[in-house]
Amino acid sequence: METLAESVYHALCEKGIEVLYDDRDERAGAKFADMDLIGLPWQLAVGARTVDAGTVEVKNRRTGAREELPLEAALERVKGG
Repeated sequence: METLAESVYHALCEKGIEVLYDDRDERAGAKFADMDLIGLPWQLAVGARTVDAGTVEVKNRRTGAREELPLEAALERVKGG
């Protein structure tokens, strides 16, 4: 069975969006810090809280704005820039 994180990854790839999927066995804070160093424009976070709500947390790294969106809406937000 595919996890929600894997579904997000595959859906982004299918839309032609370059993705860095961080599935390391690290704490979330360490992963977020590493992504900040890399400087990716968008951050999508999938966790127990968002899975239960049926959403994905989307962060625009340029503005710092965060929101929880259903998967399709999150994909459109990232695709739209």
